[in-house]
Parts: sequence; C-alpha cells; structure tokens
Amino acid sequence: MTTPQFISSRDNPQLRALRKLAGDNTGYRKSKQVWVEGEHLCSAALLRSVRPAMTVIAQSLWADGQSPWSGLAPATLVLPDALFKTVSTLESPGAVGFVLDLAVPSALDAGAPTVVLDRVQDAGNVGSILRSAAAFGFTQVIALRETAALWSPKVLRAGMGAHFGLTLLEAVEVDALESLRVPLLVTSSHAGDLIQAARLPFPCAWVLGHEGQGVSPALLARAALQVRIGQPGGEESLNVAAAAAICLHASAAGVSADPNPVSRRP
Repeated sequence: MTTPQFISSRDNPQLRALRKLAGDNTGYRKSKQVWVEGEHLCSAALLRSVRPAMTVIAQSLWADGQSPWSGLAPATLVLPDALFKTVSTLESPGAVGFVLDLAVPSALDAGAPTVVLDRVQDAGNVGSILRSAAAFGFTQVIALRETAALWSPKVLRAGMGAHFGLTLLEAVEVDALESLRVPLLVTSSHAGDLIQAARLPFPCAWVLGHEGQGVSPALLARAALQVRIGQPGGEESLNVAAAAAICLHASAAGVSADPNPVSRRP
C-alpha cells in the first residue's frame, strides 16, 4: 500500500499539473493521461481492470485515514475539499478522481463491430453514442476528424463509464476505413429500406454523421447498406444519439435472433 501524500498548498506543482490536465479538453492527446472524476466513473474503470496511475481523494472522503480508494495506484494524493474543487470539472465535485494512463491503439481492428463518428460535434451526443455502443456489443469506435474529443470531461460524463469497455481511435482519416473488413451501414431520412425490414449484417460498422449535415457524401458512397428509421409522428429527423441507439439495438437484436449472425450479409 502506498503512503498517501497530503497537499495543503494551492501552488503545489502536482496540484498545478492536475488542474492543467483536468481543465484541457484535448490535453490528453499529448500527455497520454486523462482525469476521471467521481465514484461512478472511477468504479467503472476498476470494473474493467483499468488501474489508475494516481488516485486523488478529497479530505472529506478520507474519513480519518480510512478509504476504499487508497492503495489502488502507485501514488495517492489527499486534498482539502477546497483544493479538490480547484481541480474538479463538476458543479458538485466528486470527492475522488483518477489519473489514468491512456493506451492508444496502434491500428484499427478490421473485423470488429464498429461505430464510426463522422464529425459528430456535440459532447453529449458522443458520450451517449459510446454508451449505446458498449451496451449493444460494439467494441470499437472510430472518430473521424472534427468529431468531439472522445476523452473530454463532457464526453466522459455522458459516456457513464462506457469508455473503459471500448477501443477508441481519434482523428482518423476517411481513407483509413478502407482497411475495415466489415460493411459500412448508414441511415438516411429518405433512402433505403425501413430498418425494421432490413436484413442487417453483423459484424458491421454503423456510420453516424454530423448533427446538421449528416453523413458525408464520401461515406455515403462507400456504404454497403442505407436504411431509414420510420417516423410516423412526422418529425423531420432524429437526434443522432437517438438514431444511434435505434440502429445499434437493431443490430444487437438481429444477432440474438440469428443462430449464425457472423455470416449474415445484406
């Protein structure tokens, strides 16, 4: 068990580094570390066997020297609650946080069930899509350029721990998708069969597009299948995160119903 370090100075170098790490949405890309805050996200990391490089605990959670969060990392910092708030990115600070080392995949998995994010820019939408991907058996998420930063604080909060069950690749060029061996699927408001009538391949790669512009023409041209989501209520379109949940669930439902799902092709 490591000996915790108690910090009381606002100007402590480790504390300054923590503030910088927590406050920079894309700083993790350079540092290869990310700040994860709150008992839910920290527990989600541990459940996926992701161990912290550092644990940071607020004094109020330390509880007279005893804490279930101690001894998990090579380094443990204990901060007065007021100093923990200076690191926190939450309106109500989470009282515990991890610094995690990010393992950046060297290449995409050509055969994995995949979600491709094509310039999806709202952090809440991206986090929600990651949750759906993890829930419905998709193991890889590829974020093309101009997509929201996958490990930013807002995406982490919206993802609710899904990050730790997924392989995440960022700033990927469209041409890199050529190496995928699974078919690309897209949704359209006006083209293709209704999703409930379509024979969906699995594994596959669902492409989800920009909130306003949709999937780019370059990706539409590469798609093996286009489907549309019926909207009997008459709305023009669905939020991209809602559409993602419908599409990914439809794929998962097809797998559970098909005795030989991997062989299915459109």
